Amino acid sequence: MSMAALNIFTRPCSPTASSLGPYDFNHHNRFNVSSCKLHSLFLRKSNDRASRLYSIPTHFSKSVFWSMSSRLEESNPATVFLVLCTAHQCGILVFSISVDSFSTGSGGCSWMQNNSTCHNTAASNDCRQGELYSVFPTKPATVSSVQDLFEFICSGPLIEKMGLTPEKVSESIDKWLAYGTQLCRLFKLNELYLTVPQKARFYHYYIPVFLWCEDQISQHRSMFKDGDDIPPLVIGFSAPQGCGKTTLVFALDYLFQVTGRKSATISIDDFYLTAEGQAKLREENPGNALLEFRGNAGSHDLPFSVETLTALDNLTKEGMKMKLPRYDKSAYNGRGDRASPSTWPEIEGPLEAILFEGWMLGFKPLPAEVVKAVDPQLESVNKNLEAYYDAWDKFIKAWIVIKIKDPSCVYQWRLQAEIAMREAGKPGMSDEEVNDFVSRYLPAYKAYLPTLYSEGPSGSNPKHLLVIEIDEGRNPILGI
Repeated sequence: MSMAALNIFTRPCSPTASSLGPYDFNHHNRFNVSSCKLHSLFLRKSNDRASRLYSIPTHFSKSVFWSMSSRLEESNPATVFLVLCTAHQCGILVFSISVDSFSTGSGGCSWMQNNSTCHNTAASNDCRQGELYSVFPTKPATVSSVQDLFEFICSGPLIEKMGLTPEKVSESIDKWLAYGTQLCRLFKLNELYLTVPQKARFYHYYIPVFLWCEDQISQHRSMFKDGDDIPPLVIGFSAPQGCGKTTLVFALDYLFQVTGRKSATISIDDFYLTAEGQAKLREENPGNALLEFRGNAGSHDLPFSVETLTALDNLTKEGMKMKLPRYDKSAYNGRGDRASPSTWPEIEGPLEAILFEGWMLGFKPLPAEVVKAVDPQLESVNKNLEAYYDAWDKFIKAWIVIKIKDPSCVYQWRLQAEIAMREAGKPGMSDEEVNDFVSRYLPAYKAYLPTLYSEGPSGSNPKHLLVIEIDEGRNPILGI
């Protein structure tokens, strides 16, 4: 952030920019900023005559000011006026800064972008007025005060579950503000125009989970002595398909980056058998629809999983590097194959966290008669599952389990995703194909989710387990 000038103007008067006169900033004690009400935000684009005054009814605080100003980057400078008012006088903080971070973009996650007032405005005819106007619509922004945000955070369903109190939230409010700003930047959202669902996703879900992960990492690292090679903490994310776990992990990985921690993300999808291995699996299980395509236990290369997770566990020193495997689901007409190693992303140590996600992480094998009662074809899958603890679960020291009430949500979420792809002109499955695809996973959900939710994953410690129940909108709710 570049701040070319900072001045303050005060005069007992009504809050109109034209009537305010200069005041010596060195004697600003005559103007109690902490007791002010933030009346307006006035922006003038550099090298541009266009400017506009926006009314923002919220109480001003240092945190609000720095939260607003820290969103702005060093390019495309603008002159920003914050009009502050008390009962008897008002003043303007003036600084030269930029509005680059407020601009919308094509990236980010669709559930965020499609619900953003900023996004919708940019797509309207007002967009032709220029960047400043696409960022700040004619409708005044309703900016919450820090107190409002504090109360919103404390109302979240995960606060008590994580052992947080209002006092602890208050002590770390600057951290919450900073993380919220970073997430807006990641998803290319205008923080002034977050919808309630977007605020909930950030402050009731992503940020609390990140704080929990930070605490788990601190506990993990405290077990080692100074000078020890500390292995990264492997955090497992067990969550049904379509519930948003990939986006959650994406957001957490970004927050690790911006807070100076090195992390790596890996999915159970990256450990699928090669195309040749899948063909062999089908031949060995003729007529078993659950093993005809990749997905269920038995369709993963477990020795390769152990090799990869062990290598990640040893990535403890500066300069140590390795490539993370990736899977190409589009190969062989959608049957998939392991991607070429030349396309795998490279990571460098020392890692502090490994974010390992998958729809069936933590599933435990059950008695044969139990799984046969769900689906006779599940018996082979259940037998295969016996080898998965040593290949996956034993590496995981902290668990996040995303809980759903009804596995049928998976079908609705997948259908929504495919419809969105088709409407965007991209290849997508038909409704019938979605039904066939999901039907190959539902038996495993019906058999294994009850035990996962009641007992936790194999070898998990309740002190290092966070269970988050979500609704059909993929948002946390008050639950277990």
